[in-house]
Amino acid sequence: MKTEYDVVVVGGGPAGSLAAKEASKGGLRTVLLEKDRDIGYPVRCGEAVGEKGVTQFTPIRDSWIAEKITAATLVSPNGSKVDVKFQKETGYILNRRIFDYDLSREAAEAGASIFTKAYVKGLLKSKSGVQGVSVDYLGEEKNINCKIVIGADGLTSRVGRWAGLNTLVRMKDMESALQYSVSNVDVKANTMVMYVGKNFAPGGYLWVFPKGNRFANIGIGISGKFSKEKSAKQYLDAFMKKEFPDAAILTTMCGGVPCAKPMVKPIGDGIMLVGDAAHQVNPMTGGGIAAAMKAGWIAGQVAVKACEIGDYSEKQLEAYPKRMFKEFGKSHNLFYKIKETTEKLSDNDLNSIAEKVSNIPFDKRTLTSVFKAAVFKKPSMIVDVIKVFAGV
Repeated sequence: MKTEYDVVVVGGGPAGSLAAKEASKGGLRTVLLEKDRDIGYPVRCGEAVGEKGVTQFTPIRDSWIAEKITAATLVSPNGSKVDVKFQKETGYILNRRIFDYDLSREAAEAGASIFTKAYVKGLLKSKSGVQGVSVDYLGEEKNINCKIVIGADGLTSRVGRWAGLNTLVRMKDMESALQYSVSNVDVKANTMVMYVGKNFAPGGYLWVFPKGNRFANIGIGISGKFSKEKSAKQYLDAFMKKEFPDAAILTTMCGGVPCAKPMVKPIGDGIMLVGDAAHQVNPMTGGGIAAAMKAGWIAGQVAVKACEIGDYSEKQLEAYPKRMFKEFGKSHNLFYKIKETTEKLSDNDLNSIAEKVSNIPFDKRTLTSVFKAAVFKKPSMIVDVIKVFAGV
């Protein structure tokens, strides 16, 4: 580990690896610091991602895919099931341990140095802004000077707080999430199942993501507004007892998911935040892999340009949020508005939507038709839904 680099990336998830890869490809001396012993472990994710979200950056590898997803089953509060076959979309349930690990290898192959068990303890600052990090690496204290720090250190982003950036997430925008990875379950192949309604997951949804060979991720995310009344664990345990009483729980993970708008200002002098650290999660689904990769990809390129001209100021780094909002941030803001509206749908509304979609011939059912049925119940969503599907 050297004491000076052009770019220090804190965090080895998809956002961090893409940032390190792009910075290195641009000729920058780049180091990626991961606090855990392994990149990709522990897994803190439902592991679902769309094909296009990954292939725009790197080809899909078979070892990354636990299950290909070609359909969804939506379960309404009264238990009605609506099957929707994907028309153009293709999704995957990933093996995140392998996926994240391989993305970091791609960063290393591009020239980035990578260190695990490297715990960043603080930022080095001067009047001109952030100029490096202090790190505990295998029990040894080190200071690393750099031109730009890219914080990819997740929801709680200590790097962002140390830099004085506003990383606060309002309670109403924080999903309380819990997931079990389970075996000995019979689930439908190639199909993700999502349960909605106050009896399943108030202000959120409960999911069953197949991973092959009678294995699945089964989890829940509920709005912070409801978690005081009954915990996510209580809802999920009741569901498991009823639907999968013989399941063997191999892994348990829990945490918060920021279903908020992306940070307007994820930058400062000498610093950029990417991924969950910058609240770049789809507010409707809680999925953040594709957005994290895109943000890291952009931030790495912006870092290259900044280093080329020798300007690491906030003003120069504004190119990053501008591109981010153009690429996906504006869509996330629209999804947030739609989420705010759909949260007001009653269980009766949700049952009515399920009935309406069920009346559509199976070969003509699409995710768009589900949205249209929801719009029928809440006309205020019409403009936002049109903008989303039009790519505005």
